Amino acid sequence: MQKRTRKFVGAVAMLVFVVVYALLAMMLAQARPTQDAPVLLQTLIYAVLGLAWILPLMPLIRWMEEGRLRSPTRR
Repeated sequence: MQKRTRKFVGAVAMLVFVVVYALLAMMLAQARPTQDAPVLLQTLIYAVLGLAWILPLMPLIRWMEEGRLRSPTRR
């Protein structure tokens, strides 16, 4: 697959993933233990949910750039 096509497919996949992830993150944020949870706990929950989307997308970004999902093994 050409790099240009991979980038288009990857961009569409990222957009779909981020929309679905945002909906799930909002649902999880609303389901937190109680409304009276400590501010530090709420901050931690929002920080984790706000950054957790990056890890699942790393293989997709690598595929978009290099054409493979995994890094080559080093010898």
